[in-house]
Amino acid sequence: MAEIITMPRLSDTMEEGTVASWLKKVGDTVSEGDILAEIETDKATMEFESFHEGTLLHIGVKEGETTKVDELLAIIGEKGEDILGLLNNSNSDAKEEEQTEENQSSNEEILTESVDIPEGVTVVTMPRLSDTMEEGTVATWLKNVGDTVEEGDILAEIETDKATMEFESFQSGTLLHVGLNEGESAKVDALLAIIGPKGTDVSSIAKNFKAIGDSTPKQEEMKEETPKTKVEDKKEAPKQEVKDSVSTSSSGRIFVSPLAKKLAEEKGINLSQVQGSGENGRIVKRDIENFTPAASTASVGKFVPSGQEDFDEVPNSNMRKAIAKNLAKSKFTAPHYYLNVEFDMDNAIAFRTQYNTLPDTKISFNDMVVKACALALKQHPQVNSQWFDDRMRMNNHVHIGVAVAVPDGLVVPVVRFANEQSLPQINAAVKDYAGRARNKKLTLEEMEGSTFTISNLGMFGIDSFTSIINQPNSAILSVGAIVQKPVVKEGQIVVGNTMKLSMACDHRTVDGATGAMFLQTLKGYIENPVTMLV
Repeated sequence: MAEIITMPRLSDTMEEGTVASWLKKVGDTVSEGDILAEIETDKATMEFESFHEGTLLHIGVKEGETTKVDELLAIIGEKGEDILGLLNNSNSDAKEEEQTEENQSSNEEILTESVDIPEGVTVVTMPRLSDTMEEGTVATWLKNVGDTVEEGDILAEIETDKATMEFESFQSGTLLHVGLNEGESAKVDALLAIIGPKGTDVSSIAKNFKAIGDSTPKQEEMKEETPKTKVEDKKEAPKQEVKDSVSTSSSGRIFVSPLAKKLAEEKGINLSQVQGSGENGRIVKRDIENFTPAASTASVGKFVPSGQEDFDEVPNSNMRKAIAKNLAKSKFTAPHYYLNVEFDMDNAIAFRTQYNTLPDTKISFNDMVVKACALALKQHPQVNSQWFDDRMRMNNHVHIGVAVAVPDGLVVPVVRFANEQSLPQINAAVKDYAGRARNKKLTLEEMEGSTFTISNLGMFGIDSFTSIINQPNSAILSVGAIVQKPVVKEGQIVVGNTMKLSMACDHRTVDGATGAMFLQTLKGYIENPVTMLV
């Protein structure tokens, strides 16, 4: 019986694919596992293999042509089989989808007409820069209103739920309007900017623009109300010695540049006590550098408490919201249980000391743990598995996520094929990822695809802790500090070095005995690290 082959989804963000080349032609025999075609996705050109056997009876997309995911790509069946019925059904489905798209396009035309966008003017909306992104925050504008914008210029840096990414313009013209200030957030498809011919009046567009399906108040209306609220608040608020001079929004938010915020943290300065000299009272670098704490005063002969109740409210970043959402989902959907072990680290210490005597070589204990886990996972694929609602995936490759703390939360760059990497290669990869993670320069691809995760707080002096599983992975290993303490060896109490580890497992995929056997294998590699080199 003939089978319809549809355009596959070869990446998590893929919406359509282009046939780069066909490796089979109509009439050819196809065996299961044969490469049918090379498909160009939004990320790479990938080989697409057949999961069916038979004869290639029909090709629905020619080389160089593009179609959406799940659309007809080819038909495989028995030689000479009648496929007219399948083609008719496929065309009928395509027409229904085209009608849906036409309706959507019609809605967009109605929206455009109601806003009355002049010729040559383009409304730039908040882009969807990751598959899970629901809203974005403008971290930095790299163009100002009035600047000339060329196609390919970087307009702004947008903070998503995963990283801060550069957003380039696909239009040329003059930046006529900015819909969001630095630090402000908006949902995907909300007004971000307007580009067009110099001197064009776009005030009506900015005032009336609303994304399709958006029922929230217009941006401009919200902005116009804010200053009024500020004035009223200032009139009614009781006098205070310091805080009246601080620029805050009606919600209590302090406006501060990223550099000034960083300097304030380094110097231990409370931003609520700083007078902002930037635009609209924004706190900038010079305000922090010139800040002098106000001296406290007290009435003579009268006791006046020197303390003052004080707090700062910081809006949740997109990254922090995503962390909260994902970890809450993991904790309350995956049945966690924990296995705790303690390893003898004497041999590991001696091994690392000797290994680091090699020229231009330096490895850490964390690198050794990554390598040991990777080797152990190859022997215990159940721990290297992933849980999905309708299936369990047993991974034959080992991609280890290494948790890295960043100012806004936590990111997990992935060391790919870690079992095949040498210790120095793992060291170089982890150092590179950690440095770029703190500067928000990691790409989405570098943070996706882990099959197992390691979180190490040993460098902070934490003896032991437990972690929440990074779904869809089945387990995460928490690594504590190496501690020197009395231990018993060959019946004698001697000074030893130990390290505690705790592995959180998803009971849906990893049984207790399975997790225990993995940790036994891991113990062998950690306590006898030379075996990792064999």
